[in-house]
Amino acid sequence: LLAGTDARSADDEFGIDDGVAGGTRSDSILLLHRPRRGPTALISLPRDTFVDIPGRGPNKLNAAYAFGGPQLLVETVEGLTGLAIDHYVEINMGGLGSIVNALGGVYLCMDRDVNDENSGLTWNAGCNFVDGGVAIAFARMRYSDPMSDIGRADRQRQVINTIVDSALDPQRLRRPTQYPMLLNSGLSALSLDEDSSIFAFAWLALAFREATGPNGVTGTPPIADLDFRPGVIGSTVLIDPEMAPQFWRDLRDGRLEPGRVGLG
Repeated sequence: LLAGTDARSADDEFGIDDGVAGGTRSDSILLLHRPRRGPTALISLPRDTFVDIPGRGPNKLNAAYAFGGPQLLVETVEGLTGLAIDHYVEINMGGLGSIVNALGGVYLCMDRDVNDENSGLTWNAGCNFVDGGVAIAFARMRYSDPMSDIGRADRQRQVINTIVDSALDPQRLRRPTQYPMLLNSGLSALSLDEDSSIFAFAWLALAFREATGPNGVTGTPPIADLDFRPGVIGSTVLIDPEMAPQFWRDLRDGRLEPGRVGLG
């Protein structure tokens, strides 16, 4: 389970203050699965997914992180999917900006112009070579995206995938003097559970690359309603109760077809 958290202060190095200074939120929740057979999959779980949080009752998925941190978030996702979570990785989305700068910049793509005051992102449609500040604004922007958090999760996958591809580029591997700064930036952006090791980190990088490649699976579970309103918690995302059980079994057993699934 990968949780993209967003901890920032009013003098945030990457981006402008958008009124959420001083807190840590689980803004992106990704399930990475590498089955014994079949394609590796990276599934985005919208942060507003309507779930039953153990000991807390019905609420939005990211409320599990606010209530009980990584442990409760893992328990909630296990209850939602029926899958056992082996490892937990927390990605500080702001810290990714330092990695991008350590790489000397990356190419990112979006097919529309954007001028978003909340994230500070100004974007010309197409692929652009960007530094860490723009990459983080690219990852944070949602108010100017018609798909809101689902669109943002897609861009965050793109940022992480571009970083992984660039870091594993054969030409870069032949220039090891670049790696101390890159390693330090990576350690500042990633937190692994206590049972993980450097080998689990390497597995993560390779599995992420497989999932986002041409033979992998990315997207969301089947969604029935993007504006489900069960009561006092406001608008939530309702995962299709009829289609989801089979989807999670197919994910577990590696039976999903390569490509995009759900609203990804």
